[in-house]
Amino acid sequence: MESSPRDNVLLLTFQDPERCGDAFREAQHLSGYRQEVSVARRADGELEVLDTHIRGTGAATVGGGAAGLALGLLGGPVGALLGFTAGALLGNAAEQHHLEAGGEALITLSTRVPENGAVLILFLHERLPDPADELAARHGASVERLSAEELAAEIEDLKRRTDTDASEGPADDGD
Repeated sequence: MESSPRDNVLLLTFQDPERCGDAFREAQHLSGYRQEVSVARRADGELEVLDTHIRGTGAATVGGGAAGLALGLLGGPVGALLGFTAGALLGNAAEQHHLEAGGEALITLSTRVPENGAVLILFLHERLPDPADELAARHGASVERLSAEELAAEIEDLKRRTDTDASEGPADDGD
């Protein structure tokens, strides 16, 4: 029996970063795949983004431009140019917002990357957990699954804590 699809974030944790690359390529064939990023933590604690992929990158910009062009044709050649430009700008703004949200997620989830290890972060519209769990098992990774709502709550919590820390500012030594 199939369950209703959910937007999930999966963290596949690898003790061996080399194994993450193979899983990265294979994950793009999972049903409901949206995007992924692989991140490693070096021995000195520094994070390194190994690879990223977003399904349909550029589609919103091109689609917005095409829709604007079609509407702009009613206004002649200048209308078509203005319509295409406005549509492409709106589509690009939507993509930029999506990228910023991905950056917030990466910052929030970066604490889960083990030293000398790697994490493959997958954004999936998942009906069943089996395919992703089997992918992780084949590549020797552990799996942590968060709903999109759980990730959003973690991001908001981090923002709130960061805003509180920033508003308190540095300690005044009274000089």
